[in-house]
Amino acid sequence: MTLYPAIDLKDGKAVRLTKGLMNSAKIYSDEPWSLVKKFEEMGAEWVHLVDLNGAFAGEPKNLEQIIKIRENCNVKLELGGGIRDEETIKKMLAIGIDRIILGSIAVKDPQFVRDMASKYPIAVGIDAIDGFVAVEGWGEVSTMKATDLAREFANAGVEAIICTDVGKDGTLSGVNVEFTLDIARASGISTIASGGVKDESDITALINTKEVDGVIIGKAYYEGTLDLPKMFKLLN
Repeated sequence: MTLYPAIDLKDGKAVRLTKGLMNSAKIYSDEPWSLVKKFEEMGAEWVHLVDLNGAFAGEPKNLEQIIKIRENCNVKLELGGGIRDEETIKKMLAIGIDRIILGSIAVKDPQFVRDMASKYPIAVGIDAIDGFVAVEGWGEVSTMKATDLAREFANAGVEAIICTDVGKDGTLSGVNVEFTLDIARASGISTIASGGVKDESDITALINTKEVDGVIIGKAYYEGTLDLPKMFKLLN
């Protein structure tokens, strides 16, 4: 089980949202790179970055902070939020991002994702509200079921699927294990759980499935309901 501490970037700051609502943003740091450094010192192998402004704008908007994180930290970085064309993918990889997360574009143009996955390290972000895929920074809900989208990428060369239950995201109400398993089984791809993680019991529940490969840790760390250094020690 790989733990992915998460940093959401909004207006150059590290924040967390509740249920994806931008007006719910709570600021945790004015220096996101220092948080990433802290995760690195705890033993993190990966850090999960989301450019929230970029997700709504359709193009990266927190580049200055993203570059600062890369220059100051040695962990692997995966980045999502507003990455919707090959030129942007190449640009992000050139500044040192290790894996690109494609979200909204995966619904609109799954063939594009397959083409990109054949050339670059790509993860697909599947974010769902009541089982249906949410797009455009979770501002819209499509008519596609999350499991149907996951099936689109079986055997497509995608490195991982990151599945988020938007209704649980940032709520500390417990991870949706069944939803995560449904995505893992539909795709057959390495699956990373996201949304609602509260404490060690959530991590244990995911480990016990033996079908989930990773979990994104956000508010549970920031609000102190999960002892992240302890979890890294247990799992490393």
